[in-house]
Amino acid sequence: MTAVARLGRSLPTRDGVRRSLRGAVAGLVALAGVVAVWEGYKWMGGHTDDHWPGTSFGLPVRTNDLVMPHANEIWGSLWDPVQRGRSQTLAGFLFQSARFTFSEAALGFVIGTIIGLALAVLMLRFSTAERGLMPWINISQTVPLIALAPIIVTWGRGTALSDTQAVSIIATYLTFFPVAVNALQGLQSPDQADLELMRSYASPWRHTLWKLRVPAARPYLFPAFKLAATLSVVGAIVGEISAGVKGGLGRAVLNFATIYSTGPEKLYASVLAAALLGLFVFALVSIVERFVDRNQIHNSNGSSGAGA
Repeated sequence: MTAVARLGRSLPTRDGVRRSLRGAVAGLVALAGVVAVWEGYKWMGGHTDDHWPGTSFGLPVRTNDLVMPHANEIWGSLWDPVQRGRSQTLAGFLFQSARFTFSEAALGFVIGTIIGLALAVLMLRFSTAERGLMPWINISQTVPLIALAPIIVTWGRGTALSDTQAVSIIATYLTFFPVAVNALQGLQSPDQADLELMRSYASPWRHTLWKLRVPAARPYLFPAFKLAATLSVVGAIVGEISAGVKGGLGRAVLNFATIYSTGPEKLYASVLAAALLGLFVFALVSIVERFVDRNQIHNSNGSSGAGA
C-alpha cells in the first residue's frame, strides 16, 4: 500500500509538470504566430500600398509605422526610459502599474466571488429567489461598464470609499455574474438518485450541500473563477480610466494614448502588459485548480488504501 500511495502522489506531479510545459510551449507558439501575422500583414500592406493583393480594395487597418509599429520596436520600447530624464524603464513602470491594478482586481475578484456564491446558494435554497433574481442578474450585465463606472466612482466619492475601492467595486460588478450562474448550475447538477439517497438518510439540507452538491459543482466553479479573474482585470482597468486613478494600467493606457503620435509603441506595450496581467490571474486560478485536483486524488488514494 505504501508503494501505491507513493505512486499516487508522484503521478499527478509529473502530469502537472508536463501540462505546464505543454502550456508554456503552446503559449510561445501562439505568441510567435501573432507576431508572424502582425509582421506579415504589415509587410503585405507596405508592398501593396495598403490594398489587398491584386485588388483595389483597401486593407481594414493601415500598415504605416504610426498605426502598426514593428513588433521589435514594441519590445525595444520596454527597455527605454518611460520618460525623458527618468532612469526607470517602461518595463519597470508597467510592472509597478500592473501590481497596482492587480491589487484592485484581486479585491474585486474576492468580493465578487463571495457575492456570486452567496447568490447561488440562495437561489438553490429558494426557488422563488431563483425566479426573482436570475432575470435581474442577467440584466445587470447588459449595462455598459463604461457608463456604469463613472456612476460608481461618483457615489464612492460621496461616501467614505476611496477611488481605488470604487474601482474594486467595478471589478466586483463584472466578477459576480459568471460565479453566480455557473455555481448555481453546478449545485443543481447532482443526479436525482443521489439526492434521494441523501433524503433517505434524513440528511439536513446543509449536509447535502457540502457533501454532495459542492463536490459536484467543482467542474463548474473553476471555469467560472478563471473567467471572473480575467474580468476583474478588465473591470479594474476600465474603472481606473473612468476614475482617473493614478498608478494603474488604466492610467498608463490613458496617458500613452495622449502621446500616441510621438510614441505609439508605448501604448501597444501598455496594452500588452494588461493582456499579460490577465494571463497571470488566469494562471493563478489554474494553479489552485490543479492543487485541489491533486488533493482530491490523494484523498481518494488514501481512502482506497485504508479500505484495502
